[in-house]
Parts: sequence; structure tokens; C-alpha cells
Amino acid sequence: MSESVEIIFRTFTAFILLWAFVQLLGQQTIAQRTYHLYIASITMGTIAGNLAFNIKIKFLYFIIAIIIMGTVVFMLNLLAVRNPRFGKWIAGEPATLIQKGQILEESMERMGYSLDSLKQALRGKDIFNIEEVECAILEINGSLSVLKKKQYQNTTKQDLSLLASAGSVPIELVHDGKILYENLSKHNYDDEWLMAELKKRNLSVFDISYAVVGTKGNLYIDLIKDQLR
Repeated sequence: MSESVEIIFRTFTAFILLWAFVQLLGQQTIAQRTYHLYIASITMGTIAGNLAFNIKIKFLYFIIAIIIMGTVVFMLNLLAVRNPRFGKWIAGEPATLIQKGQILEESMERMGYSLDSLKQALRGKDIFNIEEVECAILEINGSLSVLKKKQYQNTTKQDLSLLASAGSVPIELVHDGKILYENLSKHNYDDEWLMAELKKRNLSVFDISYAVVGTKGNLYIDLIKDQLR
């Protein structure tokens, strides 16, 4: 076939393969929420671009490269979902930049996040005074999640009728049927307290998909087998 026809064929093939790649890995690929998906998106785009225009390299080589890359990323995704410990290594983990109103310089330096970048991100949240911030967490997708100090939080109807406790960071205690002992040791909770709370609800750790202590001290539990009515 002529070069122009081959380029057209290669371009359509590259588009179809990229579409299949996104369908396989889901919307996370579009959002590029993790390290490995960000790298995979760039790599797959480069391979597809070369597939469309670089006719000096055999067509089959590009197909093999795309299949291998897609398989590797799919397996990493699967491992990250099923094993939180490996998930932190594969996808990264959020980093706390401000805790209890104090800027954590070591965490900022480790993440390569400057004070100017922090202030810019806070302004994007309509916060122009760092003093208003109780906690700020840099998420794995690069966005900044912010919890304001109680006195700077917007008042809700519930706040008018209930005396809310001081804001704090949610503490994850159970993930996929496994107790996160590292989180327990860092806060004023232990496994005895957790087991007592589960006993009140006639639950065991193995029943739980996700358990977290919220900002007001309430324990939220999501079961592996949800009972929807």
C-alpha cells in the first residue's frame, strides 16, 4: 500500500487501541490520578503517535508495545486495589502539608512543594490566610484538600442545633478486611477500642470493606457485602 494509505490505517488503529486502553483501565486514566497512570498515559500516547506516523518501524512492533504496556498497567491497577501496601508504592499516597495549623516543612520538602505553591493552592480554595487552615493534604492527583479550623468553617443548620467538636483529620482504621495498625498507633485509638465498637454492631473485621473515624469522632463503616434495601 502507498505511504498515505498506510498512515491513515495506522492512525485509525492507534485511535482504536488507545480507546480500548482507556476502556480497559476506566476513567482513572483520563483523570491521571496516580503516578503509574500518568506515566502510562504519556507512554501510550507516544507509542500511538509513532504508530500513526513512523512508518519506518514495523507495525507489529507498536502493537506488541501497546499490548505489553496495557497489560502491565492493568496488573498494577489490580495489585493497587487488592493490596493497599503495594498500592501506596504503585500509585503514591497523600501527603499532609499542614497539620493542626502547623506547616510541615519536612513533608513540603519531600514532596517538592514550595510555600508559594501552597499559598497559591489555598487561594484556589478561597483561603488567603494560612492561619485559617487546620489541615491540608496534597492528594495523589496533585490537588489540595483543605480542612479549615472550626472558627472559620461555614455554619450549617446542624451546627446551630448541635455543638460540634473541633475539626480533625479523618482516620482510616480498616481497609478491605484488614486493620491499619499504623494509623491506630498514630492516634488515640487502639485495636481494643475498635473491636469493642465492632462488637456493638455485631461485626468482625473481615466483614468490613472500609472503616474511618470522621472529623467529629463518629465511626463510619462500609461492609464488604452491602445490605441495600
